Amino acid sequence: MARAIWKGAISFGLVHIPVALVSATSSQGVDFDWLDSRSMEPVGYKRVNKVTGKEVTKEHIVKGVAYEKGRYVVLSEEEIRSAHPLSTQTIDIFSFVDSDQIPLQNIDTPYYLAPDKRGGKVYALLRETLSKTNKVALARVVLHTRQYLAALMPMESALVLVKLRWPAEVRSLDELALGPDVTKAELAKGELDMAKRLVQDMSAEWSPDDYRDEFEDKIMALVDKKAHEGKIEDVETGTEEEARKTADVIDLTELLKRSLGGKGAGKPVSKPKAASKPAPRKKVSK
Repeated sequence: MARAIWKGAISFGLVHIPVALVSATSSQGVDFDWLDSRSMEPVGYKRVNKVTGKEVTKEHIVKGVAYEKGRYVVLSEEEIRSAHPLSTQTIDIFSFVDSDQIPLQNIDTPYYLAPDKRGGKVYALLRETLSKTNKVALARVVLHTRQYLAALMPMESALVLVKLRWPAEVRSLDELALGPDVTKAELAKGELDMAKRLVQDMSAEWSPDDYRDEFEDKIMALVDKKAHEGKIEDVETGTEEEARKTADVIDLTELLKRSLGGKGAGKPVSKPKAASKPAPRKKVSK
């Protein structure tokens, strides 16, 4: 199994499902590093004052947010840290919606979710429930000190977590200013028939192995050729390993009943409060 980048639990009602988050994609493409041609040493980026052009040392750099044109509000590292959401190591489900209600433009990054710590049966229960009801679960999750809106979706035998863009980050289609020639286009039947015939003639089965980045293939073939010719330089690089915390999760059986109000399972459990709609936020300079 691929290395987990985060471990925690899916939480809804009193149900906790231990899971591990695994990236569903891998970064591809050619990574060109900067090297000093005289010594073949790595070249980094300098922090430069954009007005004077002079280099600025780290201790003189502060973070600010543009409040008005040319005017910034400076925030300390402590103030920024205090605004970070509390990392709970949980994927907190707050609602279930029809799968076709999530707009395409809101979808961001997909991750696979794998059951962890004997959570397989309840994991399968959630997956099958979502599949049978044609629903996806909306949730909040904190990854690397940042809170994300996410959707949990069934995919074959697994669950997928898709990070969603906050509504304030998505531009309206109105910004395209589409004219009536597009929105109320008068298309002749013959034109539509020919267009549909062309689509049918060009239709094929989805075959991912057939689709490759030709630029990357050519570059890597050139790199391989030059390496075999001995045209290769030694460059020292370093790697870092980041320790990851795991969540303490409880086992469950009667929790589904108790989450529903406890039919024959003790005292009713109060419903979690509805999530408030996040207010638009200005982007903070990093």
